[in-house]
Amino acid sequence: MIIEGFLEYLRHERYFSELTVREYGRDLHDFQSYFKSLDDNLSWENVDSDVVRGWMESMMDHQQTATSVNRRLSALRSFYKYAVMAGLADNNPARSVKGPKKSKPLPQFLKETEIDELLDPQMWEDSFNDLRARTLLLMFYSTGMRLSELIGLDDNMVDFETGELKVTGKRNKQRIIPFGAELREALLEYVRRRDMEVPRVSDALFVTNKGERINRNRVGYVVKKNLSRVTTLKKRSPHVLRHTFATAMLNHEAGLESVKKLLGHESLSTTEVYTHTTSEQLKRVYNSAHPRA
Repeated sequence: MIIEGFLEYLRHERYFSELTVREYGRDLHDFQSYFKSLDDNLSWENVDSDVVRGWMESMMDHQQTATSVNRRLSALRSFYKYAVMAGLADNNPARSVKGPKKSKPLPQFLKETEIDELLDPQMWEDSFNDLRARTLLLMFYSTGMRLSELIGLDDNMVDFETGELKVTGKRNKQRIIPFGAELREALLEYVRRRDMEVPRVSDALFVTNKGERINRNRVGYVVKKNLSRVTTLKKRSPHVLRHTFATAMLNHEAGLESVKKLLGHESLSTTEVYTHTTSEQLKRVYNSAHPRA
């Protein structure tokens, strides 16, 4: 009856949807079944936080996701908050129980063979649109810059003599990113063709066919369309190329602090996620190659 009283409260005073009410009901009946399986003398009034933790661990043992476990704990906290308010319980045993942390997915990145195929000149036609698209992709992969940083580039931010780019990152912080001969040649050819074929109405480095600064949506479309040619990754955004840059740098023995500066990260912990990526890659290589893996 105590569960039904809470569900009626959700329906008529909190105006929860019937679907949500049913989910709360299932979660609470599941918890009740759990604590009754431990001891027939346990009740809603005398279970403690250890019982709640045991329920949480039981759910995780049954391979429930962190999201599902946290949702059920939230339902239990809400129930006990109601029960204390209604004088049906003295305290909330779920209040101090911390749910499992949600695991952050590892960054997705392209394999080096996929990058080689993507940037192979034979994959591209001799048109301004293809030249611009390939140069955009090469810029992301060679520098690891963010989408906002790329579309904010002006001609005067590129120093062809020193091989350096000046970009404006988050919170208007500027940093210098070096670039190599391949990107230098691609940029010089792009600028030459751009100045021949496109009207100059902007100082932007990357422009549309009308000479206006290229926008986020156009760049995102170009990246997604062309990544689809070489990879089956579900995510095919400019950020995937940023991840690919960072992963490639670490795989080729770049220092973590150097990669942090190149990416414009505030904290080293943000960059460290890529060390997990490279570790996962090493595990896959080991498991596929070692005869006793």
